[in-house]
Amino acid sequence: MGMTNDDAVSVEKGKKAGEPYVITVNCPDKTGLSCDICYTILEFGLYITRGDVSTDGIWCYIILWVIPRSTSHVVRWTNLKERLLSICPPMIPAFYLYQPSPCGSSSPVYLLKFCSLDRKGLLHDATHVLDELDHTIQRVKVTTTPDGCVLDLFFITDNLGLLHTKERQDELCERLYTVLGESCISCELQLAGPQYDNLQCVSSLSPLVAEELFRFTLSDNESRSQTLSSDIKELKRASVKTDNSLSPVHTLLQINCVDHKGLLYDIMRTLKDCNIQVAYGRFLPVSKVYRELDLFIQHKDGKKIVDPEKQDALCSRLKLEMLHPLRVLITNRGPDTELLVANPTELSGRGRPRVFSDVTFALKSLGICVFLAEIGRHSAAEREWEVYRFLLDENCNFQLSSTQARNQIVDKVRRTLMGW
Repeated sequence: MGMTNDDAVSVEKGKKAGEPYVITVNCPDKTGLSCDICYTILEFGLYITRGDVSTDGIWCYIILWVIPRSTSHVVRWTNLKERLLSICPPMIPAFYLYQPSPCGSSSPVYLLKFCSLDRKGLLHDATHVLDELDHTIQRVKVTTTPDGCVLDLFFITDNLGLLHTKERQDELCERLYTVLGESCISCELQLAGPQYDNLQCVSSLSPLVAEELFRFTLSDNESRSQTLSSDIKELKRASVKTDNSLSPVHTLLQINCVDHKGLLYDIMRTLKDCNIQVAYGRFLPVSKVYRELDLFIQHKDGKKIVDPEKQDALCSRLKLEMLHPLRVLITNRGPDTELLVANPTELSGRGRPRVFSDVTFALKSLGICVFLAEIGRHSAAEREWEVYRFLLDENCNFQLSSTQARNQIVDKVRRTLMGW
């Protein structure tokens, strides 16, 4: 076709200020490609306003209109294009078709260890540096010492694959020193050892907490209260319908739901994990609040979804993932107050991007310091979850034992995670 891999992705700036960037991907197809693209866009802090997906099972053509989540957010567009190019299969046909996506990054895991004086927003500021420099946080362990110092252990991978170089390492440490200022005491970087393996699982959760956090289904009242912010006047639930009358080989999946950050990723992630392929799809805004999707789908074997039970199971799964993609809970951990955030991982083992950054940003906005934080995995409800645990510092403007204060914290964290 005369194309090279460099031609597979283009990123065009809007013609006028404020207009979306247009990302076009034109390459061989593979199972889960749309999901991987949406994941990367979410990881770079971008919001998809519109989208079109088309594939014949061999070649795909995807157009996405994206904007930064905030005017202050700096997007490295060149890095984004390189990342998207790395996702696209090579311009060699059949051998690469329908290959599963790799589990996580092949880059080695590094341990970033820095010690600093405690202050409000410290954890988010450090996380923001890692995001801006295109590093992915795999695990984290944060502790506060009795003398007011914070020891942060970040286990990270470099999305550019350059962290083995002195220049890249110096860039990271120098940026941390600059952002954290005089509060930063020391900064070290090394390849992760056995201590990384010891952090794969979270500390044990009580059965009651685990049951509430990982419930597979939600009641109608919970679906509404957990999903819709109080300033949305119309409590319209997600609508997911299937129709087999419009195409001889595809099932039409019609979705109408409240918008949130990563919505298209949540839908594509669910379809990918269910071995469902999208032949054609259109993602459109209905209003500032709602989005509408029309997706022509089929099983991986090329057949329509005709079994009523499978149709109902898919619709129910999509509703749950769209209405409740992240779980947020405040509970007691001994004498301390603990904030828990959980999200299901993909079958490949990959967790949702930017969750740690969003939670720490919300806590920083509320003026709440974190005494201890950790990220790990937990198996429940026949799937694996990524769990973020934060012990909150009692020395803040909130009476953490108050139900009203706890509800306010949960609401702020959820709004930030959902992009409301």
